[in-house]
Amino acid sequence: MRVSKKEWDSYISKLSKVNKKASDLIVAYINEHGLDDVQDLVSYANKVVMKYGSASASLNALMYDTITELEGMFLPAAELAALPEYGDIAKSIYGTLKTSQNSEEIGGAVGRLVKQTGQDTMLKNAIRDHAEYAWIPVGETCAFCLTLAANGWQPISASALKGGHAEHIHANCDCSYMIRHSKDLEVSGYQPEKYQRMYYDAEGRSAKAKINSMRREFYAENKEEINEQKRSAYEKREELNSSAAEETEA
Repeated sequence: MRVSKKEWDSYISKLSKVNKKASDLIVAYINEHGLDDVQDLVSYANKVVMKYGSASASLNALMYDTITELEGMFLPAAELAALPEYGDIAKSIYGTLKTSQNSEEIGGAVGRLVKQTGQDTMLKNAIRDHAEYAWIPVGETCAFCLTLAANGWQPISASALKGGHAEHIHANCDCSYMIRHSKDLEVSGYQPEKYQRMYYDAEGRSAKAKINSMRREFYAENKEEINEQKRSAYEKREELNSSAAEETEA
C-alpha cells in the first residue's frame, strides 16, 4: 500500500494554503493597523486561528481517516484536536515581539499555531489507536527536519507530544507528520535511509554538531537564493518603517 505522490502533494498543498492564508492575514492586518494596539492584534489573531486552525485540524482528520480506510482498518473517526487558547495566541505574539516587530515573523508565529492544531490532530488520534508515525520532509527543507525524518517510522506514545502539542513545528515549513497502522503502508518519496546517510555522513560527533554541519552545507548550496530572500525581507521591512515614519510626521 502506498500514498501516491499525487495524493501526498495534494494534501500538503491544501495544508500549506491554510497555514499561509492565516499568516498572510496577520501580515496584512499589521501593515494596515501597525503595532500600536497589540491587544487588538491578539484579538484578531484569535479569530484567524479559530477559523484556520479548525480547517487545518479537519484536513488532518480527513487524511487520518483516509489512511485508515486504505489500510482496511475499522476505527472510530478521527477527532479534532483542541484549538489554541486565547492565552497561547497572546503568548506567541508577545513572545515574537520581544525579538522582532517584523510582520512576516509575527504572521509566521500565528501560522505555526494553525499548523500545530492540525499536527496535534494527527498525533493524538495516532496515540489513541496505537499507530506508528514519521516526520515527512517536503521540498528543500531544513537540516533539523531532515534529521527528524531520518528517524523513520516509530511506534507512537504520549511522549510524541510535549505540553500536549506536537513538537518540531516551525514557521514557513510544509513538512508534516504522517501515521500508519500497518508496516505495509508507505508514503511516496519518503526515504528515511537517505536522510540517515546524510546525517551520519555530516561532520561532527554530537547531534548538534551534525545538524549545524548540514545547515552549513545547505546554506552553501543555496547561498544566492537565501541571500536574495534576506534582501527582499530587509527591503520590505525598510519600506514599512519608512511608511510608518511618514505617517508619524504627517
